[in-house]
Amino acid sequence: MKGRTRAVRHRRTMKRQLASRRKKPGRRRPNGSAAKGPGLNLNAIWKSGYQAGLDAPENRAMTAEHARHSWREHWQSISGNTGSYEAAMQAGKAYMQGYVHAAGYPVDIVPVPLHHSAAAVVCACNEERTLGKVMAQLKRLPLKDIIVVLNGTTDDSLNLVLAESGITLVYEPDRAGHDVGRALGAKMTEAEAILFVDGDMVLPAEQLAPFLYAVDRGSDVALNNLSSLLPPFARQDEVSRIKAYLNRTLGRPDLESNSLTAVPHALSRKMIQTVKPESLAVPPKAQAMAIRHGLNVTAPCQVDVIRSNRLRTTNTGSGNEVAGLIIGDHLEAIATWMAGAGHEADSRTLSRTEVAYRRNAR
Repeated sequence: MKGRTRAVRHRRTMKRQLASRRKKPGRRRPNGSAAKGPGLNLNAIWKSGYQAGLDAPENRAMTAEHARHSWREHWQSISGNTGSYEAAMQAGKAYMQGYVHAAGYPVDIVPVPLHHSAAAVVCACNEERTLGKVMAQLKRLPLKDIIVVLNGTTDDSLNLVLAESGITLVYEPDRAGHDVGRALGAKMTEAEAILFVDGDMVLPAEQLAPFLYAVDRGSDVALNNLSSLLPPFARQDEVSRIKAYLNRTLGRPDLESNSLTAVPHALSRKMIQTVKPESLAVPPKAQAMAIRHGLNVTAPCQVDVIRSNRLRTTNTGSGNEVAGLIIGDHLEAIATWMAGAGHEADSRTLSRTEVAYRRNAR
């Protein structure tokens, strides 16, 4: 009985505490928006979105662009060039909720406010099952160009892309490979930020937006940060190890196993002009060139593409074809770096303690 009485008292105490919290000012969330973030008046942002929504175009096909433009201008007026991605997206959701409420119909966009133009390059080969969904997600982002590079396609991917509006198509009948496709796609746009994705990975636009935001705010290379998804060094595969070795050789051990080989990632126009589009055919080499030229290489966000990567006979099993290609690309990047004048490899010898630690890591 004593235990039961104690439990009843505990529940009553919790109810009183919850009731007192509800009475405190500032606990309620702004109507029609998320919880208030640091320095943001989401109620005011919602109202601004509502006012913009009253002027929504009668032609719904033009609404997305109108909403993006009005939100970008409003965000710049309240934040200048500062503001974290999380704060921008929190405010953007509040703004769009107000906009949609006034417009009276849904507007399916990701409200990421970019100061500069952006584009996306999609590489695909026989991806008719997923390619349409990939393009649909990209259309939710503020992109001036969406370039689809089809190479070696034998399914209905070509007709699928031709049926889409607002898509730039690069068609190569023979198989050239994803990396060559990225080099071709990069030549097809003058946007300041270019997002690279593959046609077999359907990723929500919300997961792609941070890469564009990072480049828009100063990164030249925004890599997919897969570090926390990898096992300890002793249990990593040869691909992850060669990626880490390259970054250590380049003097960037902080990048760990993150590489331009992995998508999604985004590049700046400065990066493309500096290393030339054709260098993207060997992604690790392009990464090494970017670091050599002092460009800002970061790994700002993570998208788990390890578990979502489509399994094929060419990328599964020990010593598979794709692994061999990636390792060869990284070795080429290392050789190019070491041959560069005035850029010696990081030849620091590990201590016996460090060697033992890495060998015995679990």
